[in-house]
Amino acid sequence: MNLIVVGCGRVGAELSYRLFKGGHQVTIVDSNRQAFNRLHPDFRGRTLEGEGLAENVLDRAGIKEADGLAAVTNSDTLNAVVAHTARTYYHVPVVVARNYDPNLRPVIESFGLQTVSSTFWGAQRVEELLINPSQRVVYSAGNGEVEVYEVSIPEAWNGRRLRELMEPLEQCFAVALTRAGRSFLPELGMPLQTGDMLNFSSTYDGVSALTSRLNGKAEA
Repeated sequence: MNLIVVGCGRVGAELSYRLFKGGHQVTIVDSNRQAFNRLHPDFRGRTLEGEGLAENVLDRAGIKEADGLAAVTNSDTLNAVVAHTARTYYHVPVVVARNYDPNLRPVIESFGLQTVSSTFWGAQRVEELLINPSQRVVYSAGNGEVEVYEVSIPEAWNGRRLRELMEPLEQCFAVALTRAGRSFLPELGMPLQTGDMLNFSSTYDGVSALTSRLNGKAEA
């Protein structure tokens, strides 16, 4: 794929190198030539000095033939405008904008852009690890609003029905259960066994409620 990364900060430099290692053609744009010093020594993509919003810079970066663009500068406003321009004016198929300030997320999302909010997601993940270290996240969607968790069924829940654990919880849905190394789609009427690994899709509020119920039953 032909990909453009606008912004060669720590995220942009790491992203560009990962894309390059994945076999993609990468052009990274930054207004500060010194920023390219952050790139890995093995990076063999293109570097282009210039303003990421300048039409001649985007043209030289090959935006008309680009398969995707990531705007990851340290300016939320610039990221939003560059990404919006790439999608609406140049019709780049896949566009992603990085977001720093959580208060500006609604503004960026109002453009209909895919956003990655490192601040929001990072804070939520640290909170999860601090408060409930036993919860293992196996997949995160969006900016962590919905995640797939994995928990082990404790002995106190042996023989109880999955329905007792999951209902009437909201924003929490069982998606897989692994028993003795074999995974299958769970049914609410099935009995649980000690050591079962349950995967469920949930919001943060949902997983908190499920964990409380699981621990509460275990203590009963």
